Amino acid sequence: MRVMDSRKKEISVVLADDHNVIRSGLRAMLEAEEGIRVIGEAADAPTAQKLVRDRRPDILVLYLQTPVAITACDVHGLREDGPQMAIPVLTMQSDPRRARELLRAGASGYVLKQAAERQLTEAIRAAAEGGSYIDPELGGQVAQLGADPIEALSERERELLRLLALGHTNREIGEKLYLSVRAVEVNRAKLLEKLGLETRPELVRFAIANGLVDAKRDGA
Repeated sequence: MRVMDSRKKEISVVLADDHNVIRSGLRAMLEAEEGIRVIGEAADAPTAQKLVRDRRPDILVLYLQTPVAITACDVHGLREDGPQMAIPVLTMQSDPRRARELLRAGASGYVLKQAAERQLTEAIRAAAEGGSYIDPELGGQVAQLGADPIEALSERERELLRLLALGHTNREIGEKLYLSVRAVEVNRAKLLEKLGLETRPELVRFAIANGLVDAKRDGA
């Protein structure tokens, strides 16, 4: 992540959320801060991507309302559209695993909505200087998670995970890995249990966040 030129007086910000009221509140709060200027608002991902490409903001603030509102895939894609940009996320989800997933995908901050008035500005300034920020209480929980599960996977398990994330059938995976369909089914069940995953969207997010799948290259 880049560090802002110290001579630059303002931090340019784009806000992304599908609720006008929330965006308006965030804009008023941020523009009351010295050295921060909101240069655009987006109600959906395509608009956010266009603003990122056209206006090249220093910061994109993403407000996450539900577990499916934004994914690691979205963060990864937005980081590619604006490699110069930092992405702190604002959320009601006090979930350390979710925080770790998004931070690994390229988010530069994870701020809980109830603490936004105290923490969002700090997260923006930290991100603008090339750093990152996470809610202090949640940060402790992330640290307690221990080693990332991806580190415990074998090369064969990582390849199985990648193929599953790309949507291959058990038969197709068996052909690629020289396994029977039954063996793929057994290994798939063990892998998902090991990672604590259940659905394909969860699996895709995990694979992208850990660099096993490139959303744009692989079409996940």
